[in-house]
Amino acid sequence: MDRRTLLTTLAATAAAAAAPWARAQNYPEQLIKWVVPYPAGGGTDVIARTLAEAMRQTLGQQIVIDNRPGASTNIGADLVAKSKPDGYTIMSADNAVLAFNEYLFSKLPFNPEKDFSYIGAIGKFPLALVVHPDFPAKDFKAFLAYVKANPGKVNYASPGNGSPHHLAMEMFKNRTGTFITHIPYRGAAPAMADVMGGQVPCMFLDLASGLPIMQGQKVRVLAIGSGARSKLLPDVPTLAEVGVPNTEVFAFQGILGPAGLPAPVVSKLNTELNRAFSVPAVQKRFSDFGMEAMPGTPQQFAALSRAESKRWGPIIKSAGIKLD
Repeated sequence: MDRRTLLTTLAATAAAAAAPWARAQNYPEQLIKWVVPYPAGGGTDVIARTLAEAMRQTLGQQIVIDNRPGASTNIGADLVAKSKPDGYTIMSADNAVLAFNEYLFSKLPFNPEKDFSYIGAIGKFPLALVVHPDFPAKDFKAFLAYVKANPGKVNYASPGNGSPHHLAMEMFKNRTGTFITHIPYRGAAPAMADVMGGQVPCMFLDLASGLPIMQGQKVRVLAIGSGARSKLLPDVPTLAEVGVPNTEVFAFQGILGPAGLPAPVVSKLNTELNRAFSVPAVQKRFSDFGMEAMPGTPQQFAALSRAESKRWGPIIKSAGIKLD
């Protein structure tokens, strides 16, 4: 190859390599698909649609929600992990994708640490320990004494195996040395209905699903698994306050894209996500759901995800929970 041909080849190669980054500077230039790994109408879906509308107004492009439920979020996550890393396919990701599934499944079709670009955290839903109003224990101390005195005789509900609610109670059992029997349901609504009806005496319940029945006193709230008391339930103590430290339990969400997203795309999406938190419609939706916004950088979101994975791994392993 002569010198002129070599230089031409090198120039063409450099131009081809630079092209995606040049396009990234003009991002977005087309419709963005936002994958939600849950059915339409649920809390994750509603939050995604609310944020998508707020972000669309400044991004200048439509954001279409694509619901891909199934396999404990693995179907949607696998689709995104294998998508072209151009910023036109992103997803809502929660505890399942980011912290639980690598331990709940023997094998995943993706690596949660290597196959995604972290864009930014959305927020978290604290989980609270609730009981039926007629349950013999009227406060947390009495509840703990009761379940310790009746090992295996008290049941607890959850929206399903491997859900944050299920694992929250398993962490609680681990920290307190108690034995409470799990009754899994197919979703939060039937689990809540049976706790309200007294068929199952207790559960960990997220504020997004349960705030109305908590505030309506259809269940008694004994403690909340957040780092500080909730402004929505100011009289409810934290688990740390009632003597169960290191038991912060919450469901969290953020936005991911496939690995290899150009830095300008990640930066643009992160900036618009953080801006959306100040939009009145978003603030109202978060307040209605009892969700705490978590503005920050992609690096902070990645660090939170890996920290949560390391925190929950031993709990899932010690409880022997598997979904396959």
